[in-house]
Amino acid sequence: MLIIVQIFLDTYEIFISAALLTLRLTITSLIIGSLIGLVVAFFRISTNKWLNKLAAIYIELIRGTPLIVQIAILYFGIASVVTFSQFWAGALALAIHNGAYIAEIFRGSIQSIDKGQMEAARSLGMTYPLAMRRIILPQAFKFSIPPLGNQFIIGLKDSSLVAYVGMADLWGSGLSEAASNYRQLETYMVVGIYYLALVLLFSYLLRKLERRLDIDSKEIS
Repeated sequence: MLIIVQIFLDTYEIFISAALLTLRLTITSLIIGSLIGLVVAFFRISTNKWLNKLAAIYIELIRGTPLIVQIAILYFGIASVVTFSQFWAGALALAIHNGAYIAEIFRGSIQSIDKGQMEAARSLGMTYPLAMRRIILPQAFKFSIPPLGNQFIIGLKDSSLVAYVGMADLWGSGLSEAASNYRQLETYMVVGIYYLALVLLFSYLLRKLERRLDIDSKEIS
């Protein structure tokens, strides 16, 4: 226990900086992934068979291959043609990976809304995009918060894989520190504490958002 405390005190500046990088990487990838997921979700519910098929192939391809392989392909493969920094290679790989799962979350949430609401909006003269933006999406977003929260936490933990393309995120910094102090177990436990703190922070913010949405819905009703 004393060794863990000592490592924590000796490395807190390095690991706090690494935690901020991990947080920035996660937030960036999840924002981009959510945009990708929303577009792919629309493709999945589209009546255009080509868009539907394209989205289905993307989802199956991403969900059927390991994230570390996707990061390696983007960083070592595509980056040989288009230059990406380590941060953006990692962020884009995480975004593309998360986008496949977020797409299914959005698709399920949108399709869970009663079709009668869209028909009623169209009968009032709304266009399909306007009805989707004002009527369907706000409700679908509320329903998607719990599964999105789970995916965001998974995305935070998955971000540790960018260490294998040389990024000094939490896990990457942990590997470097463990190699220099020869205290692998204790160092990895310290890294785990930082990850746990970030997950608890995400969970707290998501619970606050869920409660806020519940309050808003009660006020509206």
